[in-house]
Amino acid sequence: MTLHLRARARLARPARRVLATLILTAVGLLAGAGIASAHVTVNPSEAAAGSFAKLTFRVPNESPTAGTVGLTVSLPSDNPFAYVSVKAVPGWTVVPTKTTLPTPVTEGDITIKEAVTSVTWTADAGTQIGSGEFAEFEISAGPVPAVGSLAFPATQNYSDGTVVEWNEPVPDEGEEPEHPVPTLTVTPASADEGDRGHSDDVAATGSGAPTSEASVTAAAESTSDSSSTATILAVISLVVAAAALLVAAVGLRRRPAPGGNTPADGRGHQG
Repeated sequence: MTLHLRARARLARPARRVLATLILTAVGLLAGAGIASAHVTVNPSEAAAGSFAKLTFRVPNESPTAGTVGLTVSLPSDNPFAYVSVKAVPGWTVVPTKTTLPTPVTEGDITIKEAVTSVTWTADAGTQIGSGEFAEFEISAGPVPAVGSLAFPATQNYSDGTVVEWNEPVPDEGEEPEHPVPTLTVTPASADEGDRGHSDDVAATGSGAPTSEASVTAAAESTSDSSSTATILAVISLVVAAAALLVAAVGLRRRPAPGGNTPADGRGHQG
Protein backbone atom coordinates (compact mmCIF):
# COMPACT_ATOMS: atom_id res chain seq x y z
CA MET A 1 0.00 0.00 0.00
CA THR A 2 2.79 2.41 0.87
CA LEU A 3 4.42 1.81 -2.52
CA HIS A 4 1.13 2.53 -4.30
CA LEU A 5 0.70 5.81 -2.40
CA ARG A 6 4.25 6.86 -3.24
CA ALA A 7 3.65 6.08 -6.92
CA ARG A 8 0.49 8.20 -6.95
CA ALA A 9 2.31 11.06 -5.23
CA ARG A 10 5.05 10.94 -7.88
CA LEU A 11 2.42 11.12 -10.63
CA ALA A 12 0.74 14.12 -8.96
CA ARG A 13 3.94 16.15 -8.50
CA PRO A 14 4.34 17.17 -12.19
CA ALA A 15 0.71 18.32 -12.29
CA ARG A 16 1.26 20.42 -9.18
CA ARG A 17 4.38 21.99 -10.68
CA VAL A 18 2.58 22.83 -13.93
CA LEU A 19 -0.35 24.25 -11.96
CA ALA A 20 1.99 26.47 -9.92
CA THR A 21 3.72 27.68 -13.09
CA LEU A 22 0.39 28.57 -14.73
CA ILE A 23 -0.78 30.47 -11.66
CA LEU A 24 2.47 32.48 -11.50
CA THR A 25 2.19 33.23 -15.23
CA ALA A 26 -1.40 34.46 -14.82
CA VAL A 27 -0.38 36.70 -11.93
CA GLY A 28 2.46 38.10 -14.04
CA LEU A 29 0.12 38.85 -16.94
CA LEU A 30 -2.31 40.66 -14.70
CA ALA A 31 0.46 42.65 -13.02
CA GLY A 32 1.98 43.55 -16.39
CA ALA A 33 -1.40 44.72 -17.71
CA GLY A 34 -1.84 46.90 -14.64
CA ILE A 35 1.57 48.53 -15.04
CA ALA A 36 1.08 49.14 -18.76
CA SER A 37 -2.28 50.86 -18.26
CA ALA A 38 -1.31 53.01 -15.26
CA HIS A 39 -1.47 56.25 -17.24
CA VAL A 40 -4.07 58.93 -17.75
CA THR A 41 -5.60 57.97 -21.10
CA VAL A 42 -8.38 59.07 -23.43
CA ASN A 43 -10.85 56.43 -24.59
CA PRO A 44 -11.64 55.66 -27.31
CA SER A 45 -8.17 56.16 -28.73
CA GLU A 46 -9.60 56.80 -32.22
CA ALA A 47 -12.49 58.83 -33.63
CA ALA A 48 -13.59 59.70 -37.15
CA ALA A 49 -13.16 63.22 -38.47
CA GLY A 50 -16.45 65.13 -38.42
CA SER A 51 -18.02 62.88 -35.77
CA PHE A 52 -19.20 63.73 -32.28
CA ALA A 53 -17.34 61.66 -29.71
CA LYS A 54 -17.80 60.76 -26.08
CA LEU A 55 -14.28 61.07 -24.70
CA THR A 56 -13.56 59.30 -21.43
CA PHE A 57 -10.45 60.27 -19.47
CA ARG A 58 -9.40 57.31 -17.36
CA VAL A 59 -7.38 58.36 -14.30
CA PRO A 60 -5.55 55.74 -12.20
CA ASN A 61 -4.11 56.62 -8.80
CA GLU A 62 -0.41 55.72 -8.82
CA SER A 63 0.47 56.92 -5.32
CA PRO A 64 0.54 54.37 -2.47
CA THR A 65 0.11 57.10 0.16
CA ALA A 66 -2.06 59.86 -1.35
CA GLY A 67 -5.37 60.13 -3.21
CA THR A 68 -6.13 61.91 -6.47
CA VAL A 69 -8.25 65.00 -5.79
CA GLY A 70 -8.08 66.95 -9.03
CA LEU A 71 -7.78 66.64 -12.80
CA THR A 72 -7.47 69.30 -15.47
CA VAL A 73 -7.60 68.34 -19.15
CA SER A 74 -6.56 70.84 -21.81
CA LEU A 75 -8.49 70.71 -25.08
CA PRO A 76 -6.86 71.73 -28.37
CA SER A 77 -7.19 75.44 -29.15
CA ASP A 78 -5.55 75.38 -32.58
CA ASN A 79 -8.04 72.72 -33.71
CA PRO A 80 -10.92 73.38 -31.31
CA PHE A 81 -14.22 71.58 -30.83
CA ALA A 82 -17.26 73.64 -31.76
CA TYR A 83 -19.40 71.90 -29.13
CA VAL A 84 -18.35 70.56 -25.74
CA SER A 85 -20.44 69.37 -22.81
CA VAL A 86 -19.36 67.67 -19.60
CA LYS A 87 -20.84 64.79 -17.62
CA ALA A 88 -21.48 65.26 -13.93
CA VAL A 89 -19.53 62.92 -11.63
CA PRO A 90 -20.90 62.31 -8.11
CA GLY A 91 -18.55 63.76 -5.51
CA TRP A 92 -16.72 65.97 -8.01
CA THR A 93 -17.20 69.56 -9.18
CA VAL A 94 -16.58 70.08 -12.89
CA VAL A 95 -15.79 73.46 -14.47
CA PRO A 96 -15.28 73.94 -18.23
CA THR A 97 -13.25 77.00 -19.24
CA LYS A 98 -14.25 78.77 -22.44
CA THR A 99 -11.75 81.02 -24.23
CA THR A 100 -12.10 83.56 -27.03
CA LEU A 101 -9.78 82.39 -29.79
CA PRO A 102 -7.15 84.88 -31.06
CA THR A 103 -8.23 84.04 -34.60
CA PRO A 104 -11.53 82.40 -35.57
CA VAL A 105 -11.16 78.80 -36.75
CA THR A 106 -13.28 77.29 -39.50
CA GLU A 107 -14.12 73.58 -39.27
CA GLY A 108 -16.21 72.51 -42.25
CA ASP A 109 -19.15 74.92 -42.39
CA ILE A 110 -18.70 76.06 -38.77
CA THR A 111 -16.72 79.14 -37.76
CA ILE A 112 -15.51 78.91 -34.15
CA LYS A 113 -14.79 82.18 -32.35
CA GLU A 114 -14.67 80.83 -28.80
CA ALA A 115 -14.21 77.30 -27.52
CA VAL A 116 -13.83 75.25 -24.37
CA THR A 117 -10.06 74.97 -23.91
CA SER A 118 -9.92 73.09 -20.60
CA VAL A 119 -12.07 71.14 -18.19
CA THR A 120 -11.28 70.79 -14.48
CA TRP A 121 -12.68 68.21 -12.08
CA THR A 122 -12.17 68.87 -8.36
CA ALA A 123 -13.01 66.36 -5.66
CA ASP A 124 -15.52 67.43 -3.03
CA ALA A 125 -14.61 67.08 0.66
CA GLY A 126 -14.26 63.42 1.57
CA THR A 127 -13.89 62.29 -2.06
CA GLN A 128 -10.73 61.06 -3.75
CA ILE A 129 -9.38 58.33 -6.02
CA GLY A 130 -7.68 55.99 -3.58
CA SER A 131 -4.55 53.91 -3.95
CA GLY A 132 -5.09 51.09 -6.43
CA GLU A 133 -8.27 52.73 -7.77
CA PHE A 134 -9.19 54.65 -10.91
CA ALA A 135 -12.00 56.96 -12.00
CA GLU A 136 -13.40 58.07 -15.35
CA PHE A 137 -14.36 61.58 -16.42
CA GLU A 138 -16.34 62.18 -19.60
CA ILE A 139 -16.98 64.93 -22.08
CA SER A 140 -18.94 65.00 -25.32
CA ALA A 141 -17.19 66.93 -28.09
CA GLY A 142 -17.39 67.55 -31.79
CA PRO A 143 -17.18 67.77 -34.64
CA VAL A 144 -13.78 66.08 -34.45
CA PRO A 145 -11.32 68.19 -36.49
CA ALA A 146 -9.87 66.55 -39.60
CA VAL A 147 -6.27 66.37 -38.36
CA GLY A 148 -3.93 63.46 -37.78
CA SER A 149 -4.30 63.43 -33.99
CA LEU A 150 -5.37 65.53 -31.02
CA ALA A 151 -3.41 65.78 -27.77
CA PHE A 152 -5.06 66.37 -24.39
CA PRO A 153 -2.40 67.39 -21.82
CA ALA A 154 -3.64 66.52 -18.33
CA THR A 155 -2.67 67.65 -14.84
CA GLN A 156 -3.28 65.21 -11.97
CA ASN A 157 -3.37 66.59 -8.41
CA TYR A 158 -2.80 64.46 -5.30
CA SER A 159 -3.96 65.07 -1.74
CA ASP A 160 -0.35 65.47 -0.52
CA GLY A 161 0.31 68.33 -2.95
CA THR A 162 2.02 66.24 -5.63
CA VAL A 163 1.26 67.34 -9.20
CA VAL A 164 1.82 65.06 -12.18
CA GLU A 165 1.80 66.48 -15.71
CA TRP A 166 0.74 64.04 -18.43
CA ASN A 167 2.14 66.04 -21.35
CA GLU A 168 5.05 64.16 -22.92
CA PRO A 169 4.67 63.50 -26.68
CA VAL A 170 4.41 59.85 -27.65
CA PRO A 171 6.95 58.95 -30.38
CA ASP A 172 5.88 56.88 -33.38
CA GLU A 173 8.70 54.49 -32.58
CA GLY A 174 10.82 53.82 -29.54
CA GLU A 175 10.16 53.78 -25.84
CA GLU A 176 7.03 55.34 -24.37
CA PRO A 177 7.75 58.35 -22.12
CA GLU A 178 7.09 58.22 -18.40
CA HIS A 179 4.12 60.60 -18.58
CA PRO A 180 2.63 60.26 -22.09
CA VAL A 181 0.05 62.82 -23.15
CA PRO A 182 -3.45 61.36 -23.75
CA THR A 183 -3.81 61.29 -27.53
CA LEU A 184 -6.77 60.76 -29.85
CA THR A 185 -6.00 59.47 -33.33
CA VAL A 186 -8.32 60.94 -35.96
CA THR A 187 -9.40 58.60 -38.75
CA PRO A 188 -10.88 59.70 -42.11
CA ALA A 189 -14.58 60.43 -42.17
CA SER A 190 -16.84 57.84 -43.78
CA ALA A 191 -18.92 58.78 -46.82
CA ASP A 192 -22.04 59.55 -44.78
CA GLU A 193 -20.27 60.93 -41.68
CA GLY A 194 -21.16 64.56 -42.39
CA ASP A 195 -24.87 63.91 -42.90
CA ARG A 196 -25.10 61.59 -39.89
CA GLY A 197 -23.16 64.00 -37.68
CA HIS A 198 -25.56 66.86 -38.41
CA SER A 199 -28.79 64.87 -38.37
CA ASP A 200 -28.10 62.83 -35.24
CA ASP A 201 -25.80 64.94 -33.13
CA VAL A 202 -26.20 68.67 -33.64
CA ALA A 203 -29.27 68.87 -31.38
CA ALA A 204 -27.66 70.53 -28.34
CA THR A 205 -28.31 71.68 -24.80
CA GLY A 206 -26.38 73.74 -22.25
CA SER A 207 -22.99 74.66 -23.68
CA GLY A 208 -23.97 73.37 -27.11
CA ALA A 209 -22.84 69.74 -26.91
CA PRO A 210 -24.66 66.93 -28.75
CA THR A 211 -27.30 64.95 -26.93
CA SER A 212 -26.16 61.70 -28.58
CA GLU A 213 -22.94 60.32 -30.01
CA ALA A 214 -22.40 58.93 -33.50
CA SER A 215 -22.33 55.15 -33.79
CA VAL A 216 -18.68 55.28 -34.88
CA THR A 217 -17.82 56.37 -31.35
CA ALA A 218 -19.09 53.14 -29.80
CA ALA A 219 -17.21 51.10 -32.40
CA ALA A 220 -13.98 52.98 -31.69
CA GLU A 221 -14.45 52.55 -27.94
CA SER A 222 -14.82 48.80 -28.40
CA THR A 223 -11.62 48.71 -30.46
CA SER A 224 -9.68 50.69 -27.86
CA ASP A 225 -10.43 48.08 -25.19
CA SER A 226 -9.44 45.09 -27.35
CA SER A 227 -5.95 44.80 -25.85
CA SER A 228 -7.25 44.62 -22.29
CA THR A 229 -9.95 42.13 -23.37
CA ALA A 230 -7.29 39.91 -24.95
CA THR A 231 -5.31 39.92 -21.71
CA ILE A 232 -8.39 38.95 -19.70
CA LEU A 233 -9.20 36.09 -22.12
CA ALA A 234 -5.61 34.84 -21.87
CA VAL A 235 -5.79 34.79 -18.08
CA ILE A 236 -9.15 32.97 -18.17
CA SER A 237 -7.65 30.35 -20.51
CA LEU A 238 -4.77 29.80 -18.11
CA VAL A 239 -7.14 29.38 -15.18
CA VAL A 240 -9.26 26.85 -17.10
CA ALA A 241 -6.14 24.89 -18.05
CA ALA A 242 -4.96 24.95 -14.45
CA ALA A 243 -8.33 23.64 -13.25
CA ALA A 244 -8.20 20.81 -15.78
CA LEU A 245 -4.75 19.78 -14.57
CA LEU A 246 -5.95 19.86 -10.99
CA VAL A 247 -8.88 17.56 -11.82
CA ALA A 248 -6.50 15.20 -13.63
CA ALA A 249 -4.17 15.11 -10.64
CA VAL A 250 -7.04 14.29 -8.29
CA GLY A 251 -8.17 11.53 -10.65
CA LEU A 252 -4.72 9.97 -10.63
CA ARG A 253 -4.62 9.97 -6.86
CA ARG A 254 -8.04 8.24 -6.59
CA ARG A 255 -7.51 5.59 -9.30
CA PRO A 256 -6.98 2.04 -7.81
CA ALA A 257 -3.51 0.72 -8.54
CA PRO A 258 -3.07 -2.64 -10.34
CA GLY A 259 -2.64 -5.56 -7.96
CA GLY A 260 -4.37 -3.78 -5.09
CA ASN A 261 -6.39 -5.29 -2.25
CA THR A 262 -9.81 -5.20 -3.97
CA PRO A 263 -9.98 -8.18 -6.42
CA ALA A 264 -13.33 -8.93 -8.03
CA ASP A 265 -13.74 -12.40 -6.43
CA GLY A 266 -13.52 -11.01 -2.89
CA ARG A 267 -10.55 -13.19 -1.90
CA GLY A 268 -8.70 -10.12 -0.73
CA HIS A 269 -10.83 -10.19 2.40
CA GLN A 270 -9.77 -13.70 3.37
CA GLY A 271 -7.49 -13.94 6.36
